[in-house]
Amino acid sequence: MTAKAAPTCKIFSFNDFRSTPDQIFEIDPACLQPNAVPIIIDNGSFQTRAGWACTADQLSAPLLQFKTVAARSRGAARSETQIGNDISNLEPLRWLLKSQFDRNVVVNFEIQELMFDYIFLHLGIGTEGSVDHPLVLTEAPCNPLHCRQMMSELLFECYRVPHVSYGVDALYSFCHNNRKQGMEPPQTGLVISSGYHCSHILPVINGRLDGGHCKRVNVGGSQVASYLQRLLQLKYPGHQAAVTLSRMEELLQGHSYTAEHYHEELEKWRSGEFYEQEVHRLQLPFSSKLLGSLSAEERQEKRAQQLRRLQEVNARRREERLQQDQERLDTLLSVQELWEDGHLELFHRRLVELNMDSAEELQSYISKLSLAVEQGRQHILHSDTADSKTEMSELEDGDGVAEMEPELSEPVFNMAEYHQLLVGTERLRAPEVLFQPALIGEQQTGLMETLQFVLDRYTPEQQAALVRCVFLTGGNVQFPGMKERVERELLAMRPFQSHFQVSIASRPALDAWFGARDWALQTGVGGPGWVSRQDYEEKGGQYLSEHWASNAAVSLRVSKPAPRASEVPPAGPAVAVATAPVATAPVATDQVGGLWVRGQEDEEEEEGQRESGQEDSQSEFEAPDPRVTVTTGPSGGRDPQQPGLRSNGCSSTPPHARVSGTFRETPPPHPEVNLWSGGD
Repeated sequence: MTAKAAPTCKIFSFNDFRSTPDQIFEIDPACLQPNAVPIIIDNGSFQTRAGWACTADQLSAPLLQFKTVAARSRGAARSETQIGNDISNLEPLRWLLKSQFDRNVVVNFEIQELMFDYIFLHLGIGTEGSVDHPLVLTEAPCNPLHCRQMMSELLFECYRVPHVSYGVDALYSFCHNNRKQGMEPPQTGLVISSGYHCSHILPVINGRLDGGHCKRVNVGGSQVASYLQRLLQLKYPGHQAAVTLSRMEELLQGHSYTAEHYHEELEKWRSGEFYEQEVHRLQLPFSSKLLGSLSAEERQEKRAQQLRRLQEVNARRREERLQQDQERLDTLLSVQELWEDGHLELFHRRLVELNMDSAEELQSYISKLSLAVEQGRQHILHSDTADSKTEMSELEDGDGVAEMEPELSEPVFNMAEYHQLLVGTERLRAPEVLFQPALIGEQQTGLMETLQFVLDRYTPEQQAALVRCVFLTGGNVQFPGMKERVERELLAMRPFQSHFQVSIASRPALDAWFGARDWALQTGVGGPGWVSRQDYEEKGGQYLSEHWASNAAVSLRVSKPAPRASEVPPAGPAVAVATAPVATAPVATDQVGGLWVRGQEDEEEEEGQRESGQEDSQSEFEAPDPRVTVTTGPSGGRDPQQPGLRSNGCSSTPPHARVSGTFRETPPPHPEVNLWSGGD
């Protein structure tokens, strides 16, 4: 029987990519005539892409692609800030890197202004004091009003742009891919967008985003890369400095995958044969000089250098020994002169100091030292080739070299293998964080549990329509096996024999920019979806002109805390307080960023309460509703003038009022306000 061939090891090396500074482009004449062409900016939390909404071939792709980071030392001037590709290597400046994002929301507008300066400069815009081109900018789903207000203020006041349009990057990608497949809006579907800092589940109904049912998972590419870095640093504590975040991002892009069955895949890795076939060996850089792999000429030159050094060391040692013997001989001769001069008392004292007993012993030492000094001088003056041959033999034996330079001896292990990272189960454990955030200690649900939660808030007919088009976009969906994993999870959660379809963006990282460009080419500047300077001055920075890829207007109810016991007003005469009703739009219920979104179930419940008109005498109460008249009396019980309302007495119970005809055990109602979108 023939022996089975040993599996070949897959050895890869890190590219350690170094970015090159972006060139400063000149504006193409097609971007100026007949009208100013819009600028498309995909303002991502990991990478920014900018270009022109132009049909010319040379302008059909984003001209600028750079990481959304800036580096500036403390106290340095604004002009000394390095942005994006100006930073060739991020690792030495990792502690200086700053971004305008907090997760996926822009909060640092000083850094955002630097990013705009960088973009406009490299696109070749040289107009003084203003940017005369309309701007299409991506933003986060359910972007907070304050962030949009600050962004509009920056663009209109600082750059004096004529028009701005805001849109959600995932919706741009969704519509761009649907149009490529021949599907015209409006579409209904479920968008799964996984970015660098967080992931989103976005339901789209009849071509519009259902903002009330959007959900965010605070896990993205940055958490995946950090988890992989921790795993490898714990596995290889001797290479912690070499396991950098940039290398982990490169490893994720080229070597990681998503397991369709996570636990079954882990069981496969228990097999030694499977491990040897699938493990990836990543070679870290190291110094090859330590391997001793030198050519014959280099080795001969190295030995000649070592011979010269060994000769110099031996000559130096002989000179030092000769000098010591000469000093000792001079001392003994001085003592002998004392004996010859007749200074016997001093002579005997010096003999005792030299630890000698008689003059004969002194004479014997003098004879021996004289002979040694004479031989040493002769050896130094008449060194011949025999000594050199002896030293060369010692050098070839290796004893002298080992004593002189122990590090030149042959290594006892393979240095290349020592600097290799064996990436096995880490290839699938890191992307699994998107589906199981508990692996990194996050107390939240994964992507598919969140998707199930979103689907449960719709009717069965709406669920069936949504799952017919499940769309994956964002940088993290580029992991191999992501589509198969989502299909398997949907098959497990959907009813028997139900139909669904999962598709993935053709270019998950770039389709948002191309979708925004398609929208700008399709929609004329100044039409629906554009916010002009006049709109900004009249309606404020929070104003949003909606379109099919933008955030949607939702009504949010802001919760007010219950009054403290010390804030209970004293008993007094009855006072009637009346407020005007507030117009609202019914949307889905959700708690988003500390805000409660008004839902259809709440509307139906309140409608039923108003029709029933039932009254409850139990002690479950709610805070006053601004749409009803509340009357308080001097004592507990019902007020005689308003029999339908409770009065606020002087008892220890908190103030209360009857709302909508009944008392409920639900949370207190919230004053309703109309907002364009709320942070999630």
